[in-house]
Amino acid sequence: MATKVGLIRHGVTEWNNLGKAQGISDIPLNEEGMKQAAALAKRLMEEQWDIIYCSNLTRARQTAEIIGETLRLEAAVITDERIREMDCGLIEGTTETERITRWGEHWREQNLGMEDFKSVAVRGLRFLEKLTVEHANQNILMVSHGALIGLSLQHLLPHQFKKTSIENTALTILSHSNNEWTCELYNCTKHL
Repeated sequence: MATKVGLIRHGVTEWNNLGKAQGISDIPLNEEGMKQAAALAKRLMEEQWDIIYCSNLTRARQTAEIIGETLRLEAAVITDERIREMDCGLIEGTTETERITRWGEHWREQNLGMEDFKSVAVRGLRFLEKLTVEHANQNILMVSHGALIGLSLQHLLPHQFKKTSIENTALTILSHSNNEWTCELYNCTKHL
């Protein structure tokens, strides 16, 4: 038996469309994001899922609730702040152009109050480990955010994921068996 974890990035928001860094800013889904979540939920009906965990940020929670309602798992949606997006500090609400204007082309090298990539990955990995203990041999959905999912994958399976790019409502499926993780599906958006 194996534990299966379906990692899902939330649906699209207005800030996504504007190219603004969201971080822990609590931005809701826009209409397109709600449609994306509904399309993913319809796709997920083809499989058996037992429980849904989601970030405490509105965009992830709304995505999880739409999926939960479709899969009749509304009561099984659990919110957890440990899987929320990385804190982007001073860059939240800004576009790349605005960051370059304010802090110069090397803004990434400055201390702008952003959460460290490694600590984001460690947070994600600890949560995945918790799932394998508390929900062994179950199928779990985890609705989170692009940076948290991507950085977690890069640290969990570094040979497979040197870089990651996670699309809105993309599904990535991990399997955990005999203390080993494998990735069965990555960044799949065939439902869109």
